[in-house]
Amino acid sequence: MDAQRSVEAIVVAAAQLFAEQGVDVTTREIAQRAGVGMGTLYRRFPRRADLVGAVFRTEFDACVAAAERLRRDRPAFEALAEWMQIYVRFLGTKQGLAKAVSSDDPVYTGMYPLFEKRLRPAVDSLFAGAVEERSVRSDVDPGDILAAVSTLCLSAHVGRPDHAARMVALLIEGLRRKP
Repeated sequence: MDAQRSVEAIVVAAAQLFAEQGVDVTTREIAQRAGVGMGTLYRRFPRRADLVGAVFRTEFDACVAAAERLRRDRPAFEALAEWMQIYVRFLGTKQGLAKAVSSDDPVYTGMYPLFEKRLRPAVDSLFAGAVEERSVRSDVDPGDILAAVSTLCLSAHVGRPDHAARMVALLIEGLRRKP
């Protein structure tokens, strides 16, 4: 396995295990799932914070890219609704990730500004398209949509992983413009 594929395999394995068990999963489990040795994992990610940061950035980039793809390929309301559910999965499968990313570790410096720099414009664009399409209410701030989805994900009930997605589906219907 070449170096780039090793890094990708480690990040994918870590993301899966973080979603399943939280960020405290052992590095041994991550290496085993990735199909690499411990030495390879530690050469690529010397500290857990490096790996957590890589997982966060990779999944964040995928969430932003999904907004761009959906805006291009779907009707505006459908694109917004589908992206909001992608955002739910991005937030909802990060057991312990938010706490780790909000720590003082220098690896995480600048991650929260990414939301304003990249995620906010992505939702702004999706929402503007839906307003232009006249399929959503125009009196909503797209930033409030991000905040509402985040809040719904934080309040998701333990043992009911679909709860946040169902609540966001209700939110999406509430955004729909009434004829």
